[in-house]
Amino acid sequence: LVALLLIAVAAWGRGFGVPGVPLIGGAIAVGVVLLLLALLGLLGAARHHQVLLFFYMIILGLVFLVQFGVSCSCLAIDRSRQERLFSSAWHILSNETRAELERRLDCCGLRNRSAGPPAELPPCPAGCKSLPGGRCLTCGEKMLRHSDEALKILGGVGLFFSFTEILGVWLAMRYRNQKDPRANPSAFL
Repeated sequence: LVALLLIAVAAWGRGFGVPGVPLIGGAIAVGVVLLLLALLGLLGAARHHQVLLFFYMIILGLVFLVQFGVSCSCLAIDRSRQERLFSSAWHILSNETRAELERRLDCCGLRNRSAGPPAELPPCPAGCKSLPGGRCLTCGEKMLRHSDEALKILGGVGLFFSFTEILGVWLAMRYRNQKDPRANPSAFL
């Protein structure tokens, strides 16, 4: 459930169309690895397989470290770093991608489109241009609002649930050392 929640929150943040946020991709990757790891743990617990449970404990401990790091990074990134990230990503984007983003987010330009676009830049296709007054928010401001919210939610959820992974390691260690109730009672553990 933790993995599915982590994937869903990260996909929600990425689905808004914010370009160039590798932390969200990292959170999705951690969620997928966590989901596969949960299946490994369930299989090991159902079969009382000590080797699977051992590897489950080791890998879950490593996933805890990665998830903790990604979550802290999501919470630590401030507005100025987000602005620099969006600026560097915006200049790399093709004109078609910029136009699609402007249309989808209903905004114009990264910071200021009214200063006059360069000759190679097509006019802003946003729907807000056709409204009376023709004033549009900048895409930078819209993306910053959403990315800040998505990063805080993603970081909080990831940080909260990373500590449940420590509980999972402890429980697997305790369960691993128990005898299999289906095994021969006189057999050596």
